[in-house]
Amino acid sequence: MTASKIVIIGYGNQLRSDDGVGIWVAQALQSMQLEQVKTLAVHQLTPELADILANVDLAIFIDACLTTHSTQVELELITPNSDHIITTHTGNPPALLTFTQAIYGCSPRSWWVKIPAVNVDFGHKFSAVAQAGCAIALAKISTLLNFTPSTTKSTD
Repeated sequence: MTASKIVIIGYGNQLRSDDGVGIWVAQALQSMQLEQVKTLAVHQLTPELADILANVDLAIFIDACLTTHSTQVELELITPNSDHIITTHTGNPPALLTFTQAIYGCSPRSWWVKIPAVNVDFGHKFSAVAQAGCAIALAKISTLLNFTPSTTKSTD
């Protein structure tokens, strides 16, 4: 890994079962104390994150994705796009990159890791689909960062 600065942002709602997978994966990566990597676990993406994004070379966003879209962990390269805007205080990764580009004149190379979710009801346990997705997401992020994760924790 080069000396580039990297931010990993896992987001979601830990009170809504599978919706908390982004936060769980971010916390798992944070516990690895990776060099040159800042890891954040947040409830939602807010405009305040633009300051961090403007000062890194790579950003990785991690979130739950309802399986109506896909049953696979998706890894999507994203860029600023004027079709995406931040509404009120929250947004999605492309909207946040667009905001960062507009305010700071730059934005990092960015990936969006979408983990399949089947249960977003109130609760704290992940479905089997989301648990498997967490492990796959860690492996995909490891490949992006060029490292081998040591161990994973139980997600329930």
